[in-house]
Amino acid sequence: MVHTSGPAPTAGSSAISPAPGRLHAPKWLNFRLIAGILLVLVSVVVGARVVTAADTSDMVWAAAADLAAGTVLTGDDLRAVSVRLSDAGDAYLLTSTDPIGRVLSAPVGAGELVAASILAETSTLVDIALPIAAGFVPPSLQRGQLIDVYAIDATPTAAAPSVPDPGQPGTDTGTDTPASPVSPSSGIVTVVVEAAVVQLIAGRSDGALSIGSSTIQVVISVEADQAPGVFAAIAGKELALAVRASTSRPSADDDEDGDEDEPTGTQPPASSTPATPTN
Repeated sequence: MVHTSGPAPTAGSSAISPAPGRLHAPKWLNFRLIAGILLVLVSVVVGARVVTAADTSDMVWAAAADLAAGTVLTGDDLRAVSVRLSDAGDAYLLTSTDPIGRVLSAPVGAGELVAASILAETSTLVDIALPIAAGFVPPSLQRGQLIDVYAIDATPTAAAPSVPDPGQPGTDTGTDTPASPVSPSSGIVTVVVEAAVVQLIAGRSDGALSIGSSTIQVVISVEADQAPGVFAAIAGKELALAVRASTSRPSADDDEDGDEDEPTGTQPPASSTPATPTN
């Protein structure tokens, strides 16, 4: 006799139980997933092409500071900027060219693009070094500016004694006391160079104690035929600088107009009668 374990089947129940359903592993490589990935790749490629086609900017050189005509370019004078030039790309200096050592034939303002037409290969200018006391150098002096150089002759000169006027009150003509000499006020300051380009500044130190106690070397550019006259004019004299507000040299018409307004002499004409002091 065979014994079976487990509860006996009840009436009305099926003798065969249904097979349980099984979970299938997800199919990652289905059509919808592949189509989505392809759409993302296509959109990225198309977007990159659109951005590349829209970006038509060029890298060109621009002036880092105001530069006067005659400035010999160095690496510190220029900075690369990205601009859209369209059809004017050949008119400006691209960063693919090396302008170091070339000379500006026209002034360029700070931030302005450097035009290819204002660069010269050679120049008739020569550089001369001027030793100037720090107290006579403006703090605003920078490379590429235009300056005027003045020579100060501190050598005392003999002055003619003043002639007393008998008609003036309080004048004693019977004494032998000589009149006080009159110190000359003209002829001690002369213009050596006008509108010279500053090419280099060396020896400048910071601090108030350095003013008047150190010498700064300022290198300027002048025409080659003017150099001998400049050296002769500054021999044995102290020098002072005046910085021009603009980097553009005045034209001949401006000089003529300025000469009409300025007096021709450096000293006002002396009166035939000395002024009487007011008590």
